[in-house]
Amino acid sequence: MGRCPECQAWGTLQEVGPAAPALRAVAAGPVTAPARPIAQVELAGARAVPTGIPEFDRVLGGGLVPGAVVLVAGEPGVGKSTLLLEVAHRVAAANGPTLVVSGEESAAQVRLRAERIGALHDRLYLAAETELSAVLAHVEQVSPSLLVLDSVQTVRSPAVDGTDGGASQVRAVATALTAVAKSRGMTTILVGHVTKDGAIAGPRALEHLVDVVVSFDGERHSTLRLVRATKNRFGPADEIGCFEIGDGGVVGVPDPSHLFVSRRTASVPGSCVTVTMEGSRPLLAEVQALVATSAGGGSPRRAVSGLDSQRVAMVNAVVERRGGVRLADADVFAASVGGVKIAEPAADLALALAIASASRDTPLPEGMIALGEVGLSGEIRRVGGTGRRLAEAARQGYRLALVPPDAGQAPKGMRLMEVPDLGAALAGLLPG
Repeated sequence: MGRCPECQAWGTLQEVGPAAPALRAVAAGPVTAPARPIAQVELAGARAVPTGIPEFDRVLGGGLVPGAVVLVAGEPGVGKSTLLLEVAHRVAAANGPTLVVSGEESAAQVRLRAERIGALHDRLYLAAETELSAVLAHVEQVSPSLLVLDSVQTVRSPAVDGTDGGASQVRAVATALTAVAKSRGMTTILVGHVTKDGAIAGPRALEHLVDVVVSFDGERHSTLRLVRATKNRFGPADEIGCFEIGDGGVVGVPDPSHLFVSRRTASVPGSCVTVTMEGSRPLLAEVQALVATSAGGGSPRRAVSGLDSQRVAMVNAVVERRGGVRLADADVFAASVGGVKIAEPAADLALALAIASASRDTPLPEGMIALGEVGLSGEIRRVGGTGRRLAEAARQGYRLALVPPDAGQAPKGMRLMEVPDLGAALAGLLPG
């Protein structure tokens, strides 16, 4: 436009850019507490209080910390609500009032479960609510030392738009409860749903808001339940707790190795025992294999249960190529005993020996365990925590351990058989 519409003058219009925003200085404001030397910070508020369930305390790092927010996730029917009801009962009996808020079941249904597992107590309070304001009102009325919310996806905040259980609702509810927990010093346990892939449902911000994330795993057809801490601000994040579910509820198993090892009087082909590490806890686990002639031609079958299928395929190829065991025209089945899932490389050697033993129909020596990672060239590599693994095997009565070179000193009553590669291991145990 060459002519100004206001003064009707020609050639007077000029292009002017937007003004730069002025930077506003942030002034110093009040502080909640003055900074102190780190050695003078009090630890009383961060001390863990035991729940009375040793296996659960092991996962949490010693117990429940006042003001901490714990997220417990697991598949439906795995036993989350039953375990947490028992935790609430123990805390009520030892430390003061506890409040269980159920958004999925009625109060009568929770009362029936509590009566079945013997979790009735005068200081254990129960409510069935789905509104955040009602939950906060119960907290003000009861003043509990522990709040259990089952589940966070069923509670909605009227101040936030969105569907029940949606990302915005879950984030708002978790943020509000976290703020209340920190201000009151009240331990809060939130039960979360999981997706079909086993991941925690809802936004990932939910995991960042809480202090501890605990996953509750277990097969529907097995009584074994494993509780793992995937995030823990107050302790190790790789611990595991073992539980067994029955008519009386969820019971801790302090020595679960017997659940993962078959009890038989004589050795059978295709079976080998190894020691896995779950956090700082060594667990004995048995690996079984079955090699059968492929029927009807075509591609042979490879079936895996409780093991990493990709790792089993690799070990299977190494056994055939480096160990001289023909498996190309045979069906190979591999599984773990007791429903335990083994994913670490320390079980490679035991798996290789089990496959070779099944193929040659020759049992391995009785009372033997195998530890070691198998490489593609057939070499046997060391694994972490060998000393604790061997000590646990010796405590369980095993007297022979097949290990890679330089595995350390053998525990009392155990003999170590060092093997540099898979070919030497098979030649020493399964000749021919």
